[in-house]
Amino acid sequence: MYRVLLVDDEEDVREGLVVEVDWEALDFSIVGLAENGREALEMAERVEPDIVVTDISMPFMDGLELAKRLRERNPLVKVVILTGYDEFDYARQAVSLSVDEYLLKPFSAGHLTELLTRLRAQMAAEVAEREDVQQLRDHYYTSLPLIQADLMATLLHRQKSPEYIHDKAKQCGLDLLGERYGVSVLTLHMDGEGKRTLRREQAETSQGRNAENVQQGVDSERAGAERENTLELGQGTGQSLRQSEDAELKQFAALNIAAEVWTEHGAGHAFMHQETIVLLYVDRWGGAEGEKRQQQALENVMRSINHYLRIPATVGSGQIVNTLAGVKHAYEDAMLALDYRLVPGTDPLIYIADVERQTAGKLRFDELKQQTLTRCLKAGTQTELEEALQIIFREITVEHGRSDIQLYLIEVLTTVWKAAQASGEAMEDIFGAGFQLYADLFRLPGLSEAQGKVREVCLLVQHRIASGRQHVYKDIVEQALSFTKEHYADPDLSIQKVCGHLHISSGYFCGIFKKEVQLTFLQYLMQIRMEAAKELLRSTELKSFEIAGQVGFAEPNYFSFCFKKHIGVSPKEYRKQAALTASEGLIR
Repeated sequence: MYRVLLVDDEEDVREGLVVEVDWEALDFSIVGLAENGREALEMAERVEPDIVVTDISMPFMDGLELAKRLRERNPLVKVVILTGYDEFDYARQAVSLSVDEYLLKPFSAGHLTELLTRLRAQMAAEVAEREDVQQLRDHYYTSLPLIQADLMATLLHRQKSPEYIHDKAKQCGLDLLGERYGVSVLTLHMDGEGKRTLRREQAETSQGRNAENVQQGVDSERAGAERENTLELGQGTGQSLRQSEDAELKQFAALNIAAEVWTEHGAGHAFMHQETIVLLYVDRWGGAEGEKRQQQALENVMRSINHYLRIPATVGSGQIVNTLAGVKHAYEDAMLALDYRLVPGTDPLIYIADVERQTAGKLRFDELKQQTLTRCLKAGTQTELEEALQIIFREITVEHGRSDIQLYLIEVLTTVWKAAQASGEAMEDIFGAGFQLYADLFRLPGLSEAQGKVREVCLLVQHRIASGRQHVYKDIVEQALSFTKEHYADPDLSIQKVCGHLHISSGYFCGIFKKEVQLTFLQYLMQIRMEAAKELLRSTELKSFEIAGQVGFAEPNYFSFCFKKHIGVSPKEYRKQAALTASEGLIR
């Protein structure tokens, strides 16, 4: 149901609106009744209406000002203005400003029902437009290349769970199912004829050393015969891509060639990333067969680019990894291999395993583990933390050397230390001055003792962060209460002003304030002001308008209205009752 707030300064009008219209049948629910615009604005923060039906002429804040304020806070809210004939032209002008509908008084229940039905249809149409499957699908497919590129960039730079990656890949039409994965990075060299010649000679030498694979590339070269036709620029100008100085166009041509060859080999996906061509290898065969297919595909990519573009290129290739999460490390290795192109005499196709000694099964405390551990320390339960540590410790086997294990556990403890620091907790306060966390770890006799130490540290830090967070919540609320008590007499005091003083967002503040105080901020502020007003009425001879100014009301009439609304009697009547009670006490 759509939520409706009714606003009118006449009680019989409000009651008439409630009883004369079958709101439920129209799929509407009345969530609040307000007597003026200012009260409605405060109430809207609590009840969050979809529609506000309001009179145009009201004390303290009229309907048009209310509509303007509502739209500033929630642009989606619909506003219906109720207006008299003498205000009709004024109200009609407001439709182009911040009002959706207006209704001329006097009106019947049927007229209002008709208007509400029309407004409901409009709101439903807006929702349907946003949910229109075909429109969303068309927009989605238009954006698909960007979505795919974003996913590929995520693979290279971030570590996400396999479930997340496969789900996103399926959504954007990418097949990433494989036994293993590899990453190679190709870059073109367009920095002088001498270097181009040198690189071409190196490529030819490399091809000679791999003569046994040449025949397997013949089909690829034949299939690429049409590529030659795509390298001509400017119809009728005779200018070729090789003569062009447009580096981006050359990269685009190289990407097309690489992607076509990569597809012919069923090797995976090729895409541009940070001015390089990334060749993501999806190994669907495994074992030596998979590695051989990747090598053949890479050699044919190099051969085709050299043949069609005559532009020297270098490829850096990382080690094949077993999971999608490892693609980030494979990319880092590929970029590292690519750096070796600066070494004289290096082959244009550089495998990281050829130029650097790689340790099989290297212990990596990767980004995914760091994120999981940090989240558990800051906001997780003890069970979640225990599960995260089990995954972290599971990586360690007897095959890893003592120094590798020590380095791995140091990285774990460093993440714990950073989490504590980010949460405002000092490790010295948790473990005492002069603590030697890493040294204590090294002195332990075995792996099980070391893991136990890490677990103990994690649990202590998690508990300290949780306790500190509760303290922070209470401290923020206490500061807010103190600030409010000091400044409640300011008519402009607001949530935004308090949050500006505390340097926090209003959304965060409202959540923790209501949780700790069991009142919204505006309810608390009104409570403070009413208590202050009652005290002044009991203990002073100040006039009502003077008291209004002292407790934060710019308009005395609005103060009287709020006082009677919350206390049940007018300020004048309250003073009489207070005086009578005091005199009776003296007599007794």
